[in-house]
Amino acid sequence: MGSYRMCVCFTRKFKVTEAAPPPDIKDAFNRYAEGGPHMTAEQLHRFLVDVQGQGFATKGDAEGIVQQLLQKRHHMAKFRRLALTLDDFHHYLFSADLNPPIGDQVHHDMTAPLSDYFIYTGHNSYLTGNQLSSDCSDVPIIKALKRGVRVVELDIWPNSTKDDVHVLHGRTLTTPVELIKCLKSIKEHAFSASPYPVVITLEDHLTPDLQAKVAQMVTQTFGKMLFFPDSECLKELPTPEKLKYRIIISTKPPKEYLEAESNKRKMNNSHNVKESDDDVWGKEPAELTVDQEDDKTDSDASENNQDNEETDACEPEVRLSRAPAYKHLIAIHAGKPKGGLKEALKVEPDKVRRLSLSEQALEKATMSHGTDVVRFTQKNILRIYPKGTRFNSSNYKPLIGWMHGAQMVAFNMQGYGRYLWLMHGMFRSNGGCGYVKKPDFLMNVNPNGSVFNPKADLPVKKTLKVKVYMGDGWHLDFKQTHFDLYSPPDFYTRVGIAGVPADEIMKKTKKKEDDWTPVWNEEFAFPLRVPELALLRVEVHEYDMSEKDDFAGQTCLPVSELKPGIRAVPLFNRKGEKFNSVRLLMRFEFI
Repeated sequence: MGSYRMCVCFTRKFKVTEAAPPPDIKDAFNRYAEGGPHMTAEQLHRFLVDVQGQGFATKGDAEGIVQQLLQKRHHMAKFRRLALTLDDFHHYLFSADLNPPIGDQVHHDMTAPLSDYFIYTGHNSYLTGNQLSSDCSDVPIIKALKRGVRVVELDIWPNSTKDDVHVLHGRTLTTPVELIKCLKSIKEHAFSASPYPVVITLEDHLTPDLQAKVAQMVTQTFGKMLFFPDSECLKELPTPEKLKYRIIISTKPPKEYLEAESNKRKMNNSHNVKESDDDVWGKEPAELTVDQEDDKTDSDASENNQDNEETDACEPEVRLSRAPAYKHLIAIHAGKPKGGLKEALKVEPDKVRRLSLSEQALEKATMSHGTDVVRFTQKNILRIYPKGTRFNSSNYKPLIGWMHGAQMVAFNMQGYGRYLWLMHGMFRSNGGCGYVKKPDFLMNVNPNGSVFNPKADLPVKKTLKVKVYMGDGWHLDFKQTHFDLYSPPDFYTRVGIAGVPADEIMKKTKKKEDDWTPVWNEEFAFPLRVPELALLRVEVHEYDMSEKDDFAGQTCLPVSELKPGIRAVPLFNRKGEKFNSVRLLMRFEFI
């Protein structure tokens, strides 16, 4: 009998009550409805302009919102009144569809060279899981493209019979996938999320015969979608606008590949088993040769990996005769001049190129050559990739690359964790099209010839005030017992900034006990020195006395895109997939 009574008590405790509108929303309603029980479309229009900062909103927009709400909430086809109650008004503000925190349209200038943009970039895009033993597949490539990723990396190797080309992570237990399958999937899904160009970076481990075969596959698969440069070396990169619906190939030209091969034969085998770049970075960055550092990416792998014996055995004349078709495909040349890091970062007046550095190489380079890196990225492409020891497909902090103008900060999109959430956040900018215009300060050259110095002590430009009102939707997206077996959850919100080091901070609300629809009503202020690179981080956790706190949702939003006023902020799961219902009601204000 006792257990029966406990069961009744248990079900009662889990009853979800709808939270009333917070005081700020009641006050706004009373003010703009002028004390009346209903808010007209005209009154809503005034609220949109005054509070929500939507100076461009028309009275027709406000009427459309009112009609949509009445239809959705009251199923009214014909409206006796075109006005909202307080509950309607609250529902509108708390609707992520009707009142989102950022826009969904492309609004940056898309007519600057590609080097002027941060570009959504994948690393080892074909891996389904870890870097050592997961399957290779076109599925993660399709997922990435659907998310808006614009740079796809393929490692290409001869198959076992040396007559076809496979995509796999070399010298690991990853199971291969055919190159042609990946190319066809790229063609089919390249522009499902964005019309702007897709770059395929190739890490090439092929004989000239197979390079010729790749040239044929690529041209036959993509046809007119493929962008061919007019000259062998581009002097300036084309614009995203001009390259809409085009595919671009970037790798190291065969000639440089041959030179690398001959250099390799003169060297001993000391580079053979190098997985981590730490040993290279034992020297000071100024002494380091990028020949050593640029090893693990693109076709540069030939410099520190033992490529196929057949490749070494090929006669130079035969190899060169096969190179032109493959070389002709390459629009963005990867590679670097001989010499040290300073030499590698030299800006050449008559050509643009792509340089790849590992995450540690970048960190070391920025210590002694920070402004050189910024200057290099004003014209050329810099690609950063995860260090080789990230076997579990984890990621690194992307901000150091962005602060120095690196366009391609390559991430394991099948990975997980907070750094990937930051990547998702950055590329919610500009309508999620995969290209985000770099802030002007990264592109400007000062009258004295200097460029932006990320290490400089900068003044506060503006302060972002964030108010966290309340949250809702967990009772719809989670089982009743997901957070606690015997009581409703105890939620709290962490809110803060990712950006330049001086701007970074995290704060948190008090925990709200035993409530599926927590109301916090707490405000935070974030002084920002570089608001253009700042990302607003939001995480909700459920307090657990005995174990680690439970994860209850997250999002990351570009501060430069935030709409002022009261907004509904949808939350995402650990993988970055949007929850159906979970959202926060927040207010953003810039002072």
